[in-house]
Amino acid sequence: MPVTLLWADDEIELLKPHVMFLEHKGYVVETVTNGKDAIDKVKEKHFDIVFLDENMPGLNGLETLSQIKDLYPALPIVMITKSEEEAIMEEAIGSKISDYLIKPVNPNQILLTLKKNLDDKRLVSEKTTSGYQQEFRQIGMQLGSRMDTEEWTDLYRKLVKWELQLEGSEEESMDEIFRMQKSEANHQFCKFVEQNYEDWVNAKGDDIPLMSHNLFKNKIAPLVKEGKTFMVLIDNLRFDQWRSIRPLLSDLYRVENEDLYYSILPTATQYSRNAIFSGLMPAEMEKLNPELWLNDEDEGGKNMNEKEFLEKQLVRLGLNKKVSYNKITNLQAGKKLLENFNNLLNNDLNVIVYNFVDMLSHARTDMEVIRELADDESAYRSLTLSWFEHSPLRSILQKIAEAGIPLIITTDHGTVHVKNPVKVVGDKNTNTNLRYKRGKNLSYDPKEVMEVKDPTALRLPKQHMSTRFIFAKNSDFFAYPNNYNHYVRYYKDTFQHGGISLEEMLIPVVYLKPL
Repeated sequence: MPVTLLWADDEIELLKPHVMFLEHKGYVVETVTNGKDAIDKVKEKHFDIVFLDENMPGLNGLETLSQIKDLYPALPIVMITKSEEEAIMEEAIGSKISDYLIKPVNPNQILLTLKKNLDDKRLVSEKTTSGYQQEFRQIGMQLGSRMDTEEWTDLYRKLVKWELQLEGSEEESMDEIFRMQKSEANHQFCKFVEQNYEDWVNAKGDDIPLMSHNLFKNKIAPLVKEGKTFMVLIDNLRFDQWRSIRPLLSDLYRVENEDLYYSILPTATQYSRNAIFSGLMPAEMEKLNPELWLNDEDEGGKNMNEKEFLEKQLVRLGLNKKVSYNKITNLQAGKKLLENFNNLLNNDLNVIVYNFVDMLSHARTDMEVIRELADDESAYRSLTLSWFEHSPLRSILQKIAEAGIPLIITTDHGTVHVKNPVKVVGDKNTNTNLRYKRGKNLSYDPKEVMEVKDPTALRLPKQHMSTRFIFAKNSDFFAYPNNYNHYVRYYKDTFQHGGISLEEMLIPVVYLKPL
């Protein structure tokens, strides 16, 4: 269908050459000479865009603009004026015009405005699709080669970049190709982790990535030594989610460094977050601080002692600093911390753990409304972005920026969109996590999981002689054979963590400086 344009100008006869130029280009142009007729026209029929002269007799351009916007807020309107007065420009822009042109206009200016306002999405989509097509082969070649830990983080950055760009694309076939390539990347990444994880956690070889238990020592402690620092850990924050909320902080902070680090296994809060604050692997936490560590089978909250773990790590690192630790698990707690923010300014290090994203991902399985709101990757990012825009956390980050204090934003693990059920049998003491199982009597197909018969080899606690761990890979999740179909229907297409995937293991740690 051709684009239909309404042009309102009391000197429209003088613009006939422009009208003919646009008609030659395939546009349908209707003209009127005053604001009242323009309003009547848009009531009568659909237009894709309206050009308004600012200085018309009767209803002027700004008055006409206001009335049309009241009727059709989404209709693009381009203001054309002889005046370069700043006040007129500001009033027009404040009324949400799509563009602003100064007379005399030439045909190419008009054509560019039309392309920008009507074809922008299509042109961006085509350019994005073309860009991904060019890089598709290169990514495929990388997946077929032997990559090291840094090359995997670089590859994941590329995948997230294209995922965010392609989600606005109108090319469904290209979106499907991307999903297939991302799935293949996850398949290869899981092999990579299986082959190398034991060496990483035991510091064997040259290719050892930054991991949860070294994160504080390497990324946060050096900043604390230099001066006041805030550390905000947003639980369960994936790299793509971080990239979605990053633009909302661009007027407050400059991103000095944006890294990815590797979460330890299991990629579950009680293991990965305790490792961050203790600076220890789970086996060492159990051995050195048995009063603080709880295993899966133990009763009680598994992350109740993070502050104590942090204090012990600070002593080991020789950091005699004044520290606060705040865990936010609901809206009221966030508001209360915001109200008492000034009390934090006396500390050398302020740690804020914000649990909302974790609550969101769990609610994704428990609440039908959330299930409908976040039924795919794009919707999950959108929901996270909407939460962040209106959360006390955003206001807290603004306060930190106003105080001029550097900030680290990080997380403990990500989540993966699970699709494929894998049968596993365990006794009553087996943990309930869908992406990893720890137990004495586990029954499963070893080809479908990462199997760990000796947890101590991975510096994990071994509560019993026969204790073993298994980890789900890619987009798999564990399901029990009893009531299998109901279980699968309930958990399929939810977001889970605990296992091995790019989304769960390669997670952001970002250093920001206030502007």
